[in-house]
Amino acid sequence: MTEQQNTSSTKPRERGRPQHAPQNHFPVRDNCLQVGNQPVTELARQADGRPFYAYDHRVMDARVAQLRQQLPNAIHLHYAIKANPMPAVVQHMSGLTDGLDVASAAELATALATGIDPAEISFAGPGKSLEDLRAAVSAGVIIILESMTEMQRVADIATELATTPPVAIRVNPDFELKASGMKMGGGPKPFGIDAEQVPDAMARADALGLDLVGVHIFSGSQNLRPEALIEAHDKTFELALRLAAQAPKPFRWLNIGGGFGVPYFPGEESLDLAPVVQNLQNRVDEALRQLPDVELVMELGRYLVAEAGIYVCTVSDKKVSRGQTFLITNGGLHHHLAASGNFGQVVRKNYPVCIGNRVISREQETVTIVGPLCTPLDLLGERMPLPTADIGDLVVLFQSGAYGYTASPHLFLSHPQPLEFFV
Repeated sequence: MTEQQNTSSTKPRERGRPQHAPQNHFPVRDNCLQVGNQPVTELARQADGRPFYAYDHRVMDARVAQLRQQLPNAIHLHYAIKANPMPAVVQHMSGLTDGLDVASAAELATALATGIDPAEISFAGPGKSLEDLRAAVSAGVIIILESMTEMQRVADIATELATTPPVAIRVNPDFELKASGMKMGGGPKPFGIDAEQVPDAMARADALGLDLVGVHIFSGSQNLRPEALIEAHDKTFELALRLAAQAPKPFRWLNIGGGFGVPYFPGEESLDLAPVVQNLQNRVDEALRQLPDVELVMELGRYLVAEAGIYVCTVSDKKVSRGQTFLITNGGLHHHLAASGNFGQVVRKNYPVCIGNRVISREQETVTIVGPLCTPLDLLGERMPLPTADIGDLVVLFQSGAYGYTASPHLFLSHPQPLEFFV
C-alpha cells in the first residue's frame, strides 16, 4: 500500500522537545521521500554512492507564485544568485523573476548565459576586482558602487571603453534590520557608502559622467519577524526618498534589498507575509507618487530557493560510544557548512532531518549524525530522535537549497565533492 503524506506529519515527536518548523514541500510515498516526483533512493542510485544536493523546481515555482500574488504589482522581483548559483537553478529563476543580482564575474557570466537583458542584472559586493568591473562595464549591467575608489575605477574603465555604464550607490543606512540573521547595514560596515556621505557621492558620480540610476539599500537578511521587516521598510523608503531629493537627477532604480527569512530551527515558524506586504504597499504607493518613473526592486535569494533543496548523504557506519549512538555518514561540513553550525550560528542548532528511505517508523532512537572528517566540528545533527537507521540508509537535511554547496569547504581533507541535481 502506498502512503502519501508530507514530512511535517511524519516527523517523530518526543515529549518535551521543541519541534522543527513543518517540512511541507516533499511528499512521502512507500515510506520514501520524493523529490521532483522521484524517490530519493533513485537519486541516490544515480549519485552512485556520493552525497548530493537535489533542488525541486516546483517548490521554487510555488514560492515565486506566492510572492507574485501578494507583493505590490510595482515590485520587480530579483533573484540573488549568491544563494544558489547552480546554472540550472539560475536559468530557471531567470524565467520566474524580473532580474538577477550577482556578486562576482563568474556569477555575472552565469547570469548573462540565461539570455536575460543585461539591464536587469545588478552587480554588488565590496572589493570588486578590476576584472570584475571591466566585465560589468562591458556587459552593460547596473554596477552597485560600494566606495569612492570603486566609483573612480568604474569611471576610468568607462572612459577607456568609451561607454556610460549605469551605476547605483549602495547605501550603508543609519539603521539595521533588527533580529536579522546577518546585519548588512547600520554602524561601521564594509558594505556601501555611509548614508551621510551619499549626497556627495552622487554628485561625484554625476561629475564623472556616470549614469547614476539610483541607490541600493540592504539592511539585513534572514528575518522571520514581520514587525522588524516593517520597520526596516519604513526606514528604507524614508532614507531613499530623502536621498532622491538630493540627487543630481531623478532616480530610475531603487533596490530595497530583501531580508525575508525561512525557518530552520526548533520553534521557528514561517514568515507571516500579510502585514509586511500591507505595509509595503503603502510605502510603494508613496514612493511612486514622488518618483513616478522609478523601478522598485526587491532582491531575494534564500527565501526563493532554500526550502526547495535537500542534502543527502549515506550512513556508512553506526556505533555506540558510552551510551550515545552515532550515525557516521559520507557527508559533512565540507559539503554543508551551514548545517554543521559553522556558517553564522552563535549557538549550534539542528537543521530539520529525516531518514529518507524510512521516513516513518515505530522504532525510534536518539542519534548524533556526524561526517567522515577528523574534527569534532563535523556534526550534522546532535541527539535527534529519528527512525532507527542502519548502514546504507539515507540521511536527508532539509532547507538546503541556499548557501549549501557553494558555501562549503569541499577541499577540506580531500574527500569527494557532492553532486547536484535539478529536478
